[in-house]
Amino acid sequence: MQVPLLVKFTATIGSIVLIVMATFMVANLKLQQEFALENSVREVDYLAETILKATHQQMLKKDRPTLYTMMEQIGTQEGIKRIRLFNKHGVINFSTDKSEIGEKVPENAEGCNVCHSGGNKTPRTHAPKAARSRTFTGANGTKYLGVTKGIYNEPSCYTASCHAHPQDHEVIGILDIQVSLANKEAQAAVFRNTSIAITILMLMTVFVSLVVLTKRFIIWPMNQLLSHFRNLQEGHLESRVDVIKHDETGQLAAAANDMACELQRSQNQIKEWANTLEHKVDERTEQIKEMQANLARSEKLASLGKLVAGIAHEINNPLTGILMYASMARENPDLDEETQKDLDTITNETQRCATIVKGLLDFGRESIPKKQQDSINRILDVTLALVEHQATFHDILVNREYEDGLPDIEVDPNQLEQVFMNIILNAAQAMEGSGVLTLRTLLDEHMNAEIVEICDTGGGIPQEMQERIFDPFFSTKEEHGTGLGLSVSYGLVQNHGGYIRFKSTEGGTCFYIYLPVEGALQDSGDKNASV
Repeated sequence: MQVPLLVKFTATIGSIVLIVMATFMVANLKLQQEFALENSVREVDYLAETILKATHQQMLKKDRPTLYTMMEQIGTQEGIKRIRLFNKHGVINFSTDKSEIGEKVPENAEGCNVCHSGGNKTPRTHAPKAARSRTFTGANGTKYLGVTKGIYNEPSCYTASCHAHPQDHEVIGILDIQVSLANKEAQAAVFRNTSIAITILMLMTVFVSLVVLTKRFIIWPMNQLLSHFRNLQEGHLESRVDVIKHDETGQLAAAANDMACELQRSQNQIKEWANTLEHKVDERTEQIKEMQANLARSEKLASLGKLVAGIAHEINNPLTGILMYASMARENPDLDEETQKDLDTITNETQRCATIVKGLLDFGRESIPKKQQDSINRILDVTLALVEHQATFHDILVNREYEDGLPDIEVDPNQLEQVFMNIILNAAQAMEGSGVLTLRTLLDEHMNAEIVEICDTGGGIPQEMQERIFDPFFSTKEEHGTGLGLSVSYGLVQNHGGYIRFKSTEGGTCFYIYLPVEGALQDSGDKNASV
C-alpha cells in the first residue's frame, strides 16, 4: 500500500521534532533537579550555619538546656525531619528524635563516611559542601536530604572559661540536619508535568501546522499538477494549471503549461500533416507521373531522332536529284504549257519535301549550343528583322516591352533566333495576318532568370491539344507545318538550362521562355504555367 506524501512528510518532521523536544525536556528536567538539589543543599547548609551561630553563646556558656531547647524549636519547622548533634567520638549528644540520644553512630554510617573514608585512621577535618550532603529514602517512602556540618574548635572556644576541649582538637562536634524533599519533589513533578504538557501542546501545534502548511504549499499544488498530467495522459492537451504563486511550485506549474502547449502544438501539426498527407501524396504522385512522362518522352525523342535522321539522310539524296532534273527540264523552251505546270508542281512539292527533311535533320541532330555572352533584347530584334517584312506581318502590330539594363547571359544566338522565330511565326499564323504581337523581357531576381514573353491575340490553342503541342510531328495547323518547330525549340531551350511554358485562352496565347542568368533552372514539369 502506498503511503501518502502528507503522512510521510508530517511523520518524518514530527518524529524529528518529537526527538529534539524530548531530548531537550529530559535534559532540562535533569538540570532542574540538579539545580533544585543544589539549592536545597545550600539552604540546609545555610540553616546549619544559622543554628551554629545562634547557639554559639550557649555553647560557650555550656548552657545545654537552652541549646537543646532552641534546636528542638527549630526542628519543629515544617520539612525538618530531625536535627542531631554528635560529639567528636560519634556519640549522639542531642537529637530531636529522643530515642537515639546516647547512641554511637558507626564511622561507616551514612553521613559519617565523608570524613571516615579511604582507610585513613585520622578522619578528615574539612569536606566540600557537595560531599557533606546525601539523599536517602525513609521508611514511609519520602525522600530526605541530609547535610553534616563540622563544629570547629575556634579560639573563642578554647579560651572560654568552660573550655572542655584541648586546643589541638580541631573538630569538637558534628551538626547533622535532615530535611524532607517532598516539597521539592512536588515542585519538580509540577515542573515535569508542565513541561510534558507544554511539549505535547507544542507537538500538536507543530503537527497541525505541518499538516496545514504541507497541504497548502505542497500537496495542493502537487494534486493540481497530478490532475494536469492525468488530463494530458488522457489526451486533453488543452488542460492548464492555474499559476498563482511565484515560487518553485509556480515555476513547475508554468513549465507544465509550456509542455502542454508544445504537446498541443505538435498534435495540431500532426493532425494538419495527416489531413494534408493524402493531398501531398496525390500531388507528389502527379509529379512523379509527370517526371516519368518526361523521361519516357526524352527516351522516345532520342530514339525517334536517330530514326528520322537516318530516314531523312536516305530521302534527301533522291529528293535532290528529283529537284535538279525537274528544274533542268523546266528550262526547256519546247515544253508545252501543261507540262511546264506539271514540272512546277513537281519542283514545289520537292522543295516542300526538302523542307520537311531539313526539319527532320534538325530534330534528330544533337545540337550543342555554342554559347557566348549576348543580350536577349538584341537577339529578339534580330529575329524580328528577319520576319517582320514578310506578307503575313503587314497588318500585325508589334509591341516591344523590353526591360532596360538586362545583363548579358551565356547563350547560343543562332539557336535562340531559331526558337524565337518558330514561336513568332506560329503567332503570326494564329492571328491570320491581323492582330497584336507583344514581345516582353524581364529579370526575375528570385529565380535568377531572364524571361521572354511572346504573346499573340489569335484564337488560342484548343484545350484538348494543349497537352501535345511540344510532341514531335503534332501540329495545330491542318494543312501546313511539320509539327517539329515547338519540339525543336523545346529541346534547344533545355540545352540552355531553361524551359518553356505557355498559357492559352480564346483571346490569345502567351509563351514564356525561361533562361538562367547562370547555371540551370529547376523545371517543375508543368508546361501549362505562366510567370
